[in-house]
Amino acid sequence: MTAPDDAPSPASALADSEQPHPWFLTALQRGNRHTRLRTWSEGNDVRPLVHGRPYFRALAAAVEEMRSGDLLLYAGWRVDPDEIVADDGTTISRLVARAARRGVDVRGLIWRSQMDRLRFARRQNRRFAELVNAVGGQILLDQRVRPFGSHHQKFFVLRHPGRPELDRVFLGGIDVAHSRGDDASHHGDAQHVPFNRWYGGKPSWHDVQITAQGPAVRDVEECFRERWEDPASLSRRPGHLVRHLLDRPRVRPTPLPEPLPAPEPRGTAAVQLLRTYPQRRPGYPFAPQGERSVARGYAKALRRARRLVYLEDQYMWSTDVAEVFAEALRRQPRLQLVVVVPRFPDHEVDAPFPVALHAHTQALDVVRAAGGDRVHILDVEIDTGRPVYVHSKVCVVDDVWASVGSDNFNRRSWTHDSELTAAVVDGAQDPREPRDPGGLGDGARVFARGLRLELWREHLDLPDDTGLVDPDEAVQTLLSSVTALDAWYAGGCEGPRPRGRLRTHIMTTPTARQRRTAFLAYRAFVDPDGRPPQMKVRGHH
Repeated sequence: MTAPDDAPSPASALADSEQPHPWFLTALQRGNRHTRLRTWSEGNDVRPLVHGRPYFRALAAAVEEMRSGDLLLYAGWRVDPDEIVADDGTTISRLVARAARRGVDVRGLIWRSQMDRLRFARRQNRRFAELVNAVGGQILLDQRVRPFGSHHQKFFVLRHPGRPELDRVFLGGIDVAHSRGDDASHHGDAQHVPFNRWYGGKPSWHDVQITAQGPAVRDVEECFRERWEDPASLSRRPGHLVRHLLDRPRVRPTPLPEPLPAPEPRGTAAVQLLRTYPQRRPGYPFAPQGERSVARGYAKALRRARRLVYLEDQYMWSTDVAEVFAEALRRQPRLQLVVVVPRFPDHEVDAPFPVALHAHTQALDVVRAAGGDRVHILDVEIDTGRPVYVHSKVCVVDDVWASVGSDNFNRRSWTHDSELTAAVVDGAQDPREPRDPGGLGDGARVFARGLRLELWREHLDLPDDTGLVDPDEAVQTLLSSVTALDAWYAGGCEGPRPRGRLRTHIMTTPTARQRRTAFLAYRAFVDPDGRPPQMKVRGHH
């Protein structure tokens, strides 16, 4: 897929710099001249929160500091009202309801899913909205999506009039929901959802979120404001109007207060928000033809990839997306691609499984054909051999550009569902050699390199960064661990288990019949295309 230019956005005047950024999209390249979102911001303090339990604790502590007159905004795909977020047993519904009782202006946009029998979260989301709205909050169940689509954005915005030093956002791929409250030990969340039996009754769950302070807070707030001000009906199913009216929380949304100025710079990181919105009827006022800056942002970053692209993803199952990475591998003969995915799908017996199997193997075939032995597809387990479910959506390119967000590496996330991802280029350079792994003069950056190293230390059970900093040496360190663990299993698990959690990912090849039956369901329902018709024909994002 290619990315056509569009008319300049009026938001370009809000960019911190009018000069093109080598890693970020310009306003023109974003391809959406109707958004108020500025091109990017500088001077942010961005920190990773690896796993749900640390994220939940940080979120709870920040919300507890909020007081009357503050503003709390939340967008989510799923929220379980009884999910525990603090060590004292506080649940997410109690945390947010207490804030509303203190006079915090609480607003929320949560996906109004179509049905419970597909194991989505219609009842849970509705119950959370009812609990918070009963004490003065305004949580809306939002179904302003395409058929079979969802609102998949997952973020909190905390604004504090008169106390801007406390302003922050939490953004990424973690829902405040059952099974997500795990940590690096991967003992799982005591509150868990039904899952593939191979993950055990209490699945281990790997995930990533970020927290940011600085001007980017105002940008994430603008994403919420654009959705809140959308005049379209919250319900998109006229044929089920009565059911929707019964499900809708009894709250009349009111206009948001006037926005506060962006917080002052307080860090070294530049942040660009990348989004997906589909073409919808009626169109989103802020994206009438949709927005595909997630796809465009990855395409631009990957054109600068030279040494190492590291991915963690829940799916990695679209050939369209895989081709973007394949092009980078073909352009750069030294480039290596390391991808960490789940060993098994989340549900083993559901109808989508053969469809997902078909799509996943096709995508992996594309990148392997392009990169050969420079492509390393891996999955994760704990020391007992039980696999870890990988839900994170992370990409690090040459230890310079890093992204953390809600988008999976599939066509649905790049064209069809609403998504929000933060691309980060830290202004602080890491002094360790190689100082410029890509050789383009960028220099390794503290955030991107630090995120990759934190994840690799966990996956390899290493106490420090020895053998992990240089990309070529790091891949050899990783492969040595993977090879040793694979050989230990092949040898009947004799002797001590080698250190490390990564293994070669082996996917069952679908039968010819499964491929034939999966094709139409895959394209129509599992991984649909939300682009305007002319873009589908031309292959543009």
